[in-house]
Amino acid sequence: MYRKYIKRFLDVCCALAAIIVFSWLYILVAILVRVKLGSPILFKQQRPGKDEKIFNLYKFRTMTDERDENGNLLPDDVRLTKFGKLLRSTSLDELPEAFNILKGDMSVVGPRPLLVRYLPRYNEHQRRRHEVRPGLSGLAQINGRNAISWEEKFDWDVTYVDNITFIGDVKIILFTVWKAFVKTENISAVGEATMGEFMGTEEQVNV
Repeated sequence: MYRKYIKRFLDVCCALAAIIVFSWLYILVAILVRVKLGSPILFKQQRPGKDEKIFNLYKFRTMTDERDENGNLLPDDVRLTKFGKLLRSTSLDELPEAFNILKGDMSVVGPRPLLVRYLPRYNEHQRRRHEVRPGLSGLAQINGRNAISWEEKFDWDVTYVDNITFIGDVKIILFTVWKAFVKTENISAVGEATMGEFMGTEEQVNV
């Protein structure tokens, strides 16, 4: 009942409330992004959602468009500014995803939507993360975020898929707020500006 009907209803209510109550914050962040990073203010990228349906994810941009002499974008660690890191550590860059929730692309809680090019790299177990709508936060985000391996992230995602409850979602939301504003950590993987690319999991063969 909760998974099929109530969860979606609560998603819409939460997204609408966030947009209305924090409209001032949306405007403030948008102005700061425009001043410090330029335009466009929003970062748009295609991501796979429930049942691997592709949608456009919206976030406030956190990187510059600096390029080398050949016109190629510079590495993330060069383009990610202090202001961008602040937006990421507090998850303020993800405020526009409330509109993705209203559209039905996302949920408040669920596996994070990753890159489209990862789709053929998942094994059958990892692919199960797409049985539900992706979310603003999930079990992987409160259990290590970018400090854990991709395999651990996907295990947490599948654990969530198999154990969706109202109480569980509330706990994830509360832990997410605490980690974002009280204990900001695990924003980046070790030695990376964000998180290294997922290249697939080497299958283990028992002999």
